[in-house]
Amino acid sequence: MDWVEGFYSRTGSWWGRANTQVTERDHRRVRMMRAYAGDGPLRLLELGSGYGMTAVAAVRDGCAVTAVELTDRIRHTPETAGLSAINGDFYDVTLDGRFDVVCYWNGFGVGTDADQRRLLRRISGEWLHPGGVALIDVFNPLVWARWNGTEDHKFPDPARGYDHEVREQTSFDPVTNTAFDTWWDAARPDEKVTQVLRCYSPADLTLLLEGTGLRLDGLVLGDERLPLAPRPGWTPLLTEAPEYTAVLMPV
Repeated sequence: MDWVEGFYSRTGSWWGRANTQVTERDHRRVRMMRAYAGDGPLRLLELGSGYGMTAVAAVRDGCAVTAVELTDRIRHTPETAGLSAINGDFYDVTLDGRFDVVCYWNGFGVGTDADQRRLLRRISGEWLHPGGVALIDVFNPLVWARWNGTEDHKFPDPARGYDHEVREQTSFDPVTNTAFDTWWDAARPDEKVTQVLRCYSPADLTLLLEGTGLRLDGLVLGDERLPLAPRPGWTPLLTEAPEYTAVLMPV
């Protein structure tokens, strides 16, 4: 996982000005959390919090939030009453007490299967209340496989906070279900950075969870909450959604 800090710090410097505001995506995540954890004051742990905008939205909704972020994206997180932002590695960090909700948005799958299990055991064994819920975004192998060999070119849009012209190239390893997502500044084509993302189907995730103290209770795509039932030919998971949110409960 040596690439993690360099990748997210580099791309964070490109997109920081655009992404340091609370958006509808952040509010949607808070609504999802409330749908599973209920109303009232909640103690929330957000892993890999990035710029911290979802954490800010949760604080505004009445939660006490601890946000853990490895990279310097955390320097964009505003100081807000009710929000404790920790610059650290969530594989090593020590936290006080347990939480009603543990969230990990848009990041699970960094590292090996053993790394994911180690994190899941920390969630169940150290951080999550017995009656709590974990909401974890999981990369969908079906869509990332469809993107194999694709390239994208994004031009500057200073009015929206995007100051860099960047390019992206995606490849996918079908043997390990791993996506390789490579980015570079168009002005510096020799300075590429790549994120390596292990993808899990819901069936694979269920196997991964064995022995971690957590079980898969449901899936969320957008605002749609889904029970764990076969869905032959279901288009969003087959062709549209690069990630889904797994609802995890203590065993």
